[in-house]
Amino acid sequence: MIVLGIDPGYAIVGWGLVEFKNNTFRPLRYGAVTTEADVDFNTRLSMIYDDLAEIIKTFKPDAMAIEKLYFTTNQKTAIMVAEARGVILLSASQNNLPIFEYTPLQVKTAVTGYGKAKKPQVMEMTRRLLKLAEVPKPDDTADALAIALTHIQAAGSELRQKMYREGNI
Repeated sequence: MIVLGIDPGYAIVGWGLVEFKNNTFRPLRYGAVTTEADVDFNTRLSMIYDDLAEIIKTFKPDAMAIEKLYFTTNQKTAIMVAEARGVILLSASQNNLPIFEYTPLQVKTAVTGYGKAKKPQVMEMTRRLLKLAEVPKPDDTADALAIALTHIQAAGSELRQKMYREGNI
């Protein structure tokens, strides 16, 4: 199984491809789609869509795992991230890639075993699970890899398989 993990944003979209084979995690590729602040927002959305569509076509993952949004303060930023997330989801959908969503709590629990883990703990466990020499930069990339790991952990559960067979996912 190859999972494309996505940490959504509009300035930086972290992405990471993780393969799970023979009970072993293997990072295939990872990086970030970046857009410059001085570029028209609609053009930025188009760039995100195109770059992710190319990643999907090139690597042919089995699923996309993306973080669910939650915001507590800046509504303008929330709307812009939600719009970017929409084009990310459209890119997956247009390329027939199944989409799975996870909350930050689910990611923390899957990667560290503790739902209240701090960001550095999640990043370090991601590095260890993938046997990387260092935590990938930018942070959004490390987050995307953690999201991919979360899906791999969840995809193997009996509950997840049952829900998928019954069409509840």
